[in-house]
Amino acid sequence: MPRLRLRRPRGPAELVSAAVVALAVLVLAIRTATVAAGALIQAWPALLALALLAAAVAVWRIRQAAAVRRWDRERLAALRITLSEFDAMDDRSFEYALRDLLVRDGWPARRVGGGGDQAADVIGDHPQRGRIVVQAKHTRVGGKVESKVMYAVNGTAGPVHKADHAVVVTNGAFTRDAMAWGDRHGVHWVDREKLRRWSENGTALHELLSLPARSRTSRFKRAA
Repeated sequence: MPRLRLRRPRGPAELVSAAVVALAVLVLAIRTATVAAGALIQAWPALLALALLAAAVAVWRIRQAAAVRRWDRERLAALRITLSEFDAMDDRSFEYALRDLLVRDGWPARRVGGGGDQAADVIGDHPQRGRIVVQAKHTRVGGKVESKVMYAVNGTAGPVHKADHAVVVTNGAFTRDAMAWGDRHGVHWVDREKLRRWSENGTALHELLSLPARSRTSRFKRAA
């Protein structure tokens, strides 16, 4: 494409013509700016009202979000669940209750239980303490969790879920073999008494179980 080149005016006539064109362009620009300024002056009350409305809506949304977060914090901070309430739950409700207790303790957690959960019903991720995998075992009063549950959790906590900590929680009890096997292999267990201290007394789970901060040498991470 040929480049457009401007030729300098030659002679008085061309200079006068160029000056007239420049003056016309300047006048047009001034008139356009004047019209725009006039329109802006006439419209400024409406524009100001719109700006104030937008600011008010933004402030309202921020306050609403803050209020919701504050309400959630207060609700979770005051969360207490009795053993009788646990006993009345079904399996799904039990899992959600454990999730809420973890959130109360500062573990952003989610329920993942269901078909194919691979021995994990709740997973929480803590910025300092790493990932916790919880297997929930809701039983009838007097029911006991056997060693095979501990085996399953131990087998998937690291390879599947990349966990730093693995815990089995029940509203019942554990067999002696299950507790002993869990203690030997680093699978924590929360029986009815520990659950009461966690849910009713408000003791944080990581304090109850003395869970350490996240470590690169986590047993489950090494196993993975």
